[in-house]
Amino acid sequence: MAATLLLALLAAAAPLFARASEDLWGLAPCELCLWQRWPYWVAAGLALLAAWLPRARRPLFGLAALAVLASGVVAGFHVGVEQGWWPSPLAGCQAPRAAGAGASLDDLMRSLAPAPNKPCDAATYLIPGLPLSMAAMNLLYALGLGGIALIWMRRGARR
Repeated sequence: MAATLLLALLAAAAPLFARASEDLWGLAPCELCLWQRWPYWVAAGLALLAAWLPRARRPLFGLAALAVLASGVVAGFHVGVEQGWWPSPLAGCQAPRAAGAGASLDDLMRSLAPAPNKPCDAATYLIPGLPLSMAAMNLLYALGLGGIALIWMRRGARR
């Protein structure tokens, strides 16, 4: 049971840290940043459910580990967008563009986003001098946590 609770705690820590980075350091998330958080919440919920349901512990724990790895998949995709390897298909990831030449001032004003958004290809670096964006750090964290969780499950550690 300790491993399930630890997985729930460590899974919830990632999106909580990301949110804290917004509040404490004023970092703005892009749409892909926000997408990376949801699998962690799913993983935390599944791990807590595994702690409460001993008969379903192993499959729920495995699903929680896979949810963590899903965040890593989104993070890996995000790193590719940041590096220019491929564009993001999400409309919210695109930099705002003006309505075009010859457009009226009203058209230009309507084309602006209601709130500022950050394009997904603009990497955010948390630690000065460290060439790892927050998406790359999340990729490493998700691979590490997901891998450890799968090892715990495979070894049959008491959860």
